[in-house]
Amino acid sequence: MKSKIALLILIMSIGTIFISAKIYYEDPFLTYKVDLKKQDLKLFWKNEKGQNFESIENLKLWVEAKHLKLNFAMNAGMYKKDLSPQGLYIEKKKVGSPLDTTKATGNFYLKPNGVFYITTEKAAKICTTEMFHNNGKIEYATQSGPMLVINGQIHPDFKEGSSNLNIRNGVGILPDGNVVFVLSKKEINFYDFANYFKSLGCKNALYLDGFVSRAYLPAENWIQTDGNFGAIFAVTSK
Repeated sequence: MKSKIALLILIMSIGTIFISAKIYYEDPFLTYKVDLKKQDLKLFWKNEKGQNFESIENLKLWVEAKHLKLNFAMNAGMYKKDLSPQGLYIEKKKVGSPLDTTKATGNFYLKPNGVFYITTEKAAKICTTEMFHNNGKIEYATQSGPMLVINGQIHPDFKEGSSNLNIRNGVGILPDGNVVFVLSKKEINFYDFANYFKSLGCKNALYLDGFVSRAYLPAENWIQTDGNFGAIFAVTSK
């Protein structure tokens, strides 16, 4: 009897390992697509009292207090020690942080870096920092770096097979104009991460951040509500 039980436990364990391995290898990315014509994608940094949201949990509670549902959230770029956005940040056409064109070290400054923005006509765009121009019709924007894909090409400084591995998240523009957000479920190098956006057909994609990356997507049973961020992307509904 004991031997049968032991055999059953062994079979169940092997099955669990197989299922876990299958999920790990077949689905290494959390991917979420947004149609701006049908979904409400915005950037959030502070509440009406001027307090930083900081975490997805705080944003979720704030959204629900307004009788809305949080469908998706993800950290929206790099930030300074005071949790203010690093580089350009625009919310509801108001510039909360200016465009950063300085030269320095670190991922943000690995040129070309870039800007993701949403126009007042509900069109999403990604361009290099050098190409960005605020024409007064930009509803939301966040600057980050480096660019992952530039005009259909992987960033020239990324090396295939690089050992620079990390959890990463980013945003791209799909061929149909929709937005795609991606979070790697395992550590990955820049080249492979950028190549995934390219495989989706993204002509332009922007890196958002690394090991601090978090995402909230209850439809996929992906619940990460912690964090200590600057800006946050979110999709809400009634």
